[in-house]
Amino acid sequence: MSPPHTPRQTWDIFCRVIDNYGDAGVCWRLARQLAHRHGKSVRLWIDQLSTLQALCPALRPDWAQQEQDNIAIHLWPEDFPEQAASEVADVVIEAFACALPARYLHAMAARRPAPCWINLEYLSAETWVAGCHGLASPHPQLALTKHFFFPGFSADTGGLLRDDTPENFAEHRLPAQTAAEAPQLNVFCYAHAPLPALLAALQAQRQTWHIQLSPGQAWQALNGLLEGNGPWTHGPQRIERLPFLTPAAYDALLRQGSLNIVRGEDSFVRAQLAGRPFIWHIYPQADNAHLDKLHAFLECYTADLSPALAHTVGAMFFAWNTPTSHEEFAACWQNFIDALPALSEHARHWQKHCRQLPELSAALVAFCEGL
Repeated sequence: MSPPHTPRQTWDIFCRVIDNYGDAGVCWRLARQLAHRHGKSVRLWIDQLSTLQALCPALRPDWAQQEQDNIAIHLWPEDFPEQAASEVADVVIEAFACALPARYLHAMAARRPAPCWINLEYLSAETWVAGCHGLASPHPQLALTKHFFFPGFSADTGGLLRDDTPENFAEHRLPAQTAAEAPQLNVFCYAHAPLPALLAALQAQRQTWHIQLSPGQAWQALNGLLEGNGPWTHGPQRIERLPFLTPAAYDALLRQGSLNIVRGEDSFVRAQLAGRPFIWHIYPQADNAHLDKLHAFLECYTADLSPALAHTVGAMFFAWNTPTSHEEFAACWQNFIDALPALSEHARHWQKHCRQLPELSAALVAFCEGL
């Protein structure tokens, strides 16, 4: 009879910031879930403390080592410290194939027992993901094996990173609006987003929205179109610049939105869990590889919709992510808005689907305990 596994209590997460706040956001949420929900001792190694500070305002970006929210946060320097390498964790998470420091990697190979080494991949709805989830990859020179862990939208993947607190788990519906109240449009996008085309479509169709822009690149997308720092009145639209919000405050904002425009991976997942209609600005990749990912998600997301509604959603998502004339964009936008009542109901059904998937942090803990 095999002895029971010893729980893996120490976890190191390595994160390089590529997609602005997306990589940091996923790693920070995961670290908090592991520490608070699963009682793990977590160190987060990140190469840009200033980016993480936006998500954790109490963090000091000038301190190379500190503790925040029961998580040890370390600056990941180019010259990785030898002392830190000697303290290899039970579980080592290489977020998004960020390539571990050579000094730490060799220390992992010398550790007995060897740590559980996980490559946490990007979220994708592509069909090949389930077949690759959990696969082992032996290191060509060292006595180490890496396992690939894929988030996803099916039960045979790692699922989604959720915070199943009562507030986030509750059924949320928008309060009834009076004729004088404008629906709320929350916008978090990259700098190349077609915001000018969106405002032109709203202006031409005389639709009134309360538009809230997240800081950073969403503001840049309006550069030269609106003067000053806002708030602005643009035709019937009221446009406000939001401050940077903590993850919990941003989740609450999404639950209040009549329509949410989100980007990357972290806010993309949060929008789905909020149960609201949304438009996804996917992170652009070389050779338009991101469009394959966008198409795969749309096939999954719209599978239960009528062909007409599925086409409306797909056309709007691609109009937001690919070069489109103002006329084409306006037509896609109007069709999408006309379908908003049906899409609101669909968003609630999709939210329930997402809640039935594995919770990523719990699935990750169970996977590592089983190795």
